[in-house]
Amino acid sequence: MCEVMQVSKSSYYKWLQWQPGKRALFNQQLTMEIKQVYKNSKRRYGSPRIAKELQMQGIKASVPLVARLMKKENIRSIIKKRFKQTNDSKHNYPVAENKLMQQFTATEKNETWVSDLTYISTLQGWLYLTTVIDLFDRKVIGWALSDNMYAQDTSVAAFKMALINRPITSEKQLIFHSDRGVQYACNEFTKLLNEHKILCKA
Repeated sequence: MCEVMQVSKSSYYKWLQWQPGKRALFNQQLTMEIKQVYKNSKRRYGSPRIAKELQMQGIKASVPLVARLMKKENIRSIIKKRFKQTNDSKHNYPVAENKLMQQFTATEKNETWVSDLTYISTLQGWLYLTTVIDLFDRKVIGWALSDNMYAQDTSVAAFKMALINRPITSEKQLIFHSDRGVQYACNEFTKLLNEHKILCKA
């Protein structure tokens, strides 16, 4: 085997008798502690926070040493995604008055609908989710998933689904509550509300 690997017999026997030194043993133990802290942090901590956590546990380890051992074990912190702005309130469309005043209750169906737009992570990447909820039973009666923030693919699409799932039959005027985003203030969406005689509230 030594001949095939081109290793001398003396080197092989020296390797068999080798014992890790104090530094190697310390690094092995420290690596185990690093992995435990990393696991406890749900893979969010980087070398500075892990080093600080180890110091609180009485384990002396510098940030460069922790960083070097993490790199050796291919341990990387999960980078938090930057916040994606979904509410574009800087527009020139008229903004509806807020008369709901955080009273998110309803005594009957089609009394008050609320809607919002957010974003979610999927296998296809970040997608925008728009929902319409009836406050009476807190049921999602309309929704839309899109890769853009255009009204046609967000607020309008979700609202049209809500109309299908919960037709407006009562003569009592329905209140539609949303944020001040352009998707709800634009002409395309407000025209849809006016066609169904729905009172829009910000």
